[in-house]
Amino acid sequence: MNKNPYEVLGVARDASDVDIKKAYHKLVMKYHPDRNPGDKNAEEKFKEVNNAFDILKDPQKRAAYDRFGDAAFAGGNGASAGNGFNGNPFGNGNFHFNMGGDMGGMEDILREAMRGFGFGGGFGENGRGSQQQRGRDLLDEVVIDLRDAFFGTTHTIKFTSAVKCEKCNGNGTADGKPAKPCSTCGGSGFVHTRQGFFAVETPCPDCQGLGKKIEKKCSACDGTGTVNKQRTLDVKIPAGVMDGARLRMAGMGEAAQNGGTPGDFYVDIHVRPDKKFERIGNDLLMHMDLDFATLALGGEIEIETIDDKKLSVKIPSGTQVGEKLRIRSHGMPNGRGGFGDLYIEIGITIPKKLTEKQKKALAEFSDTKPSKKSWF
Repeated sequence: MNKNPYEVLGVARDASDVDIKKAYHKLVMKYHPDRNPGDKNAEEKFKEVNNAFDILKDPQKRAAYDRFGDAAFAGGNGASAGNGFNGNPFGNGNFHFNMGGDMGGMEDILREAMRGFGFGGGFGENGRGSQQQRGRDLLDEVVIDLRDAFFGTTHTIKFTSAVKCEKCNGNGTADGKPAKPCSTCGGSGFVHTRQGFFAVETPCPDCQGLGKKIEKKCSACDGTGTVNKQRTLDVKIPAGVMDGARLRMAGMGEAAQNGGTPGDFYVDIHVRPDKKFERIGNDLLMHMDLDFATLALGGEIEIETIDDKKLSVKIPSGTQVGEKLRIRSHGMPNGRGGFGDLYIEIGITIPKKLTEKQKKALAEFSDTKPSKKSWF
């Protein structure tokens, strides 16, 4: 029986996607196998947390659970990220209606309707086919600096997940060859029963809808076709990546049992705030304090860009505090071969101590102003 995903993650039923994601990240880091080697209880908790997140992160799965509870996934294999519903809210795994007689068109309509709602596995050309299982999607987070986001970088992730068994090549058989078609369902993965007017198609009880029967199981994987193994994945983070971006590596998630399609690996990118530069889209903003004389008379300053280049910037006479000077194409990469702009926000430095000569000069300047009011 599936555990309540809201209780597993410790969130309310009306929790937002952001709250669900935060709760998941906290728990998955707490119970991750790499942090709890040999701890079976932590391993079980880790699986529960992933199953719960797989349901609640998907709007269709979450809606199904809210409406039908555990029955939404009865007859399936629990939630698997990106896999639709592994089961149906009526308690019988994958199903399909046959109206009998000359109603093939209605059958196709019903099948497409069920497929649109996320029920059932893949169908063959004639609307039949084994329940092709799919490996679980995996998710990790990477925190990088703004400079790494500018240049792009490679991040190495180490984790443990299910991989294809090398001894049987993922087939789950002792001899490593593909299993023979199930004799009960003829390899379709489904059996038919008639209930009054309807002919109901349900997963084969002998092969659990796989369409094949393993007579002698592989000793390494016990017939599942997968084994747990520590993996290393190099994630290439592109230049100009935005904070909150999600990268997808197709087929790099967990291997599926009995030769199914592997899941995907997702990486959420977080960019640390920089002390010098603020990112606004593909533009960068930096603050520069200048003395009053430079602002009033104009001049030239030297700045250092995010890629360590030194630039000379002209300050026009009469530049005001708060004004922004624009330097084209010295911002972040925009992903199209170009760059955003760099803006310099102008501030002013007020000296705390003045010499008598400086005080006299400022006093004379103040006296020359049209207004009788003191400049200070």
